Amino acid sequence: MNRFDGGGNREAKIRYLDADFQILLPGSHVICAMTGRTIPLDELRYWSVARQEPYVDAAASLEAEKRAGALPNQR
Repeated sequence: MNRFDGGGNREAKIRYLDADFQILLPGSHVICAMTGRTIPLDELRYWSVARQEPYVDAAASLEAEKRAGALPNQR
């Protein structure tokens, strides 16, 4: 089975791993934890393993890291 098959038009449930993810419940997309935007699974590139949440792009991922206090203070 292709990793994107069988999901219809519903939200997938994902386990986010280092450099990959595991589909727990098939679906066509996930929802960005920062923006609320829909992310098709074939476009999913950014997520947090620690927080188990997806992000639509690098900017959303960076903002999540800042909010979580995961980045050192920058000047």
